[in-house]
Amino acid sequence: MQTILGSGGAIGVELAKALKEYTSQIRLVSRNPKKVNKTDEIFSADLLNASEVNEAVKGSTTVYVAVGFPYNLKIWKENWPQFTSSVIDACIMHNCKLVFFDNIYMYDSNYLNGMDEQTPINPPSKKGKIRAEIANMILSKIKEGKLTALIARSADFYGPGIKNTSMLTETVFKPLSIGKKANWMASLNYKHSFTYTPDAGKATALLGNNEKAYNQVWHLPTAENPFTGKEWINAIAKEMDVKPKTQTATKFIVKILGLFIPLMREMPEMMYQYDRDYVFNSDKFTDNFDFKVTPYLTGIREIIASDYSNKKAS
Repeated sequence: MQTILGSGGAIGVELAKALKEYTSQIRLVSRNPKKVNKTDEIFSADLLNASEVNEAVKGSTTVYVAVGFPYNLKIWKENWPQFTSSVIDACIMHNCKLVFFDNIYMYDSNYLNGMDEQTPINPPSKKGKIRAEIANMILSKIKEGKLTALIARSADFYGPGIKNTSMLTETVFKPLSIGKKANWMASLNYKHSFTYTPDAGKATALLGNNEKAYNQVWHLPTAENPFTGKEWINAIAKEMDVKPKTQTATKFIVKILGLFIPLMREMPEMMYQYDRDYVFNSDKFTDNFDFKVTPYLTGIREIIASDYSNKKAS
């Protein structure tokens, strides 16, 4: 049995699709889980309840963490360490391998141009400190020999069917699709990598089913040579056949946008990711596995075909 904790989000759904290549025994766990594949087992659980996490994990060979708690610092402080501790304990108790889907908030802000698995850990934000804490919880148990696990890290992500959890969706795709200005934080002139969610799902499933991948950190496959902010907006507008109307969002504007877009309320401390090149290196993965990474333009076209083909900008 391979179990996904947090199965209803953008990554969980893509992961469930990808896992069917490796097994027909997939358990989807969330408060209100829904099947992705016909043979999926659904398991309703409160993932902040340690006993329910334990029951959800029981009988699994591999447990994937694809949870996305609300993007709020207070909630992250309360939920992430508690949840991570419960998952680690359950995996150790039931002798399950753990695959933890992670981001890059813990990396030193001076090393974002070409960041890889060896990038220094020095979180520049409060959210980053939480991510560093929970990653260290996992890595320390691996080092102690008590846990078999891997951490799979993604850049900011984009993909079809994402609701309210992708910056690129909220600030570029959605506004351009209804004739409004795209909003790009800090500066339009810096490169910014995005990981395509179907690629992330497939790659996470591949790692989870490959023994040699464990007890390591991996960057999930992400297209090389990312666009600058201006190039992202121009490319998306061109594929939508709309004008690339643009507004650069200062911290003040981001705070105003937060009144209307919940995701933006938490972004002022994260703006450092947009005032310098943010280039994600996944060479370790592509050097070790035969994997075709989705080019950026292909990803853009697939998102528009999936989510915006019936919308017209006014």
